[in-house]
Amino acid sequence: MIQRRGLLAASTLLATPALGQGAWPNRPVRVIVAFPPGGSLDVMTRLACEVMTQRLGQSFVVETRSGASGNIGTEALARATPDGYTIGTVSMHNIVINPMLFTRLPFDPAKDFQWISAMWDLPNVAVVPAQHVPARTLMEFLAWARERPGGISYGSSGVGTTIHLSGAFLLNRGGIQGTHVAFRGAAQTIPAMLSGDIQVAVDNLASYTPVIAEGRIRALAVTMPERWPTLPDVPTMAEAGLDNFNVSPWHLWAAPAGTPRAVVDRLSQEIRTAFADPALQQRAISIGTRLTGTTPEQVAERLQRETPRWAEMVRISGATPE
Repeated sequence: MIQRRGLLAASTLLATPALGQGAWPNRPVRVIVAFPPGGSLDVMTRLACEVMTQRLGQSFVVETRSGASGNIGTEALARATPDGYTIGTVSMHNIVINPMLFTRLPFDPAKDFQWISAMWDLPNVAVVPAQHVPARTLMEFLAWARERPGGISYGSSGVGTTIHLSGAFLLNRGGIQGTHVAFRGAAQTIPAMLSGDIQVAVDNLASYTPVIAEGRIRALAVTMPERWPTLPDVPTMAEAGLDNFNVSPWHLWAAPAGTPRAVVDRLSQEIRTAFADPALQQRAISIGTRLTGTTPEQVAERLQRETPRWAEMVRISGATPE
């Protein structure tokens, strides 16, 4: 779980005067989160909402609507009144990957939303249990895994998740035979790795930072274009020997289609201004995430650009529509 204290302290640096009478927002704004309380999306959304509350002078109130791989909350956002008083934080998984895994969705990603801004990237890291895997580099691990009779086991937080797809992609690129083992999250994956039941995962860095620091789990490479500031000795996938492996889950702010453009533009600008604060950026990096405020157009462009890559990873993973 991402800790609240770091970003909460930084949020006090970002307050600005409230808007004038009659301007948006003049009452609380509901913010739908499609995943359970305590997860990275929920915790980061609450912290961002505290920042936005101070910047705009009205409460941004989180409403959790979890279930069905995020589809319940995403549908609730799509069906909300488009008046600027209901927005949501959405995983790219719901917009890009779920349409490939569900034969029928209760929303149309192309028609039911107005994008506002990107929120943050959660870098993935390839990790192995130090006690059970002798490899100290990614190439050493791939060579070791190829020689294991029957292959290896890799963990994820569920079939079709970005963690599953990233793990399957690693094995495919490395020419490794492997068995996917699905857990409910890193809280289960980590103990299984420490006991030797699974040999590798390509999972969210934020979940593994403490056990990496303790030395019980070894980080082999991060899936970002550059090294992560808190792990300066851990190479990128490209540096470790695998090109074209820059994949990371990310989240975005969205509103129901038809939300007034003036509201969308105001929100986007406020998010970009708040997220540009160096203190807030540094605190986010320290807990394993990078803030990435953008324009609505940049969100749409990134979704379009990344869809073919994730489609290929779904194919490689063998995940099929329900």
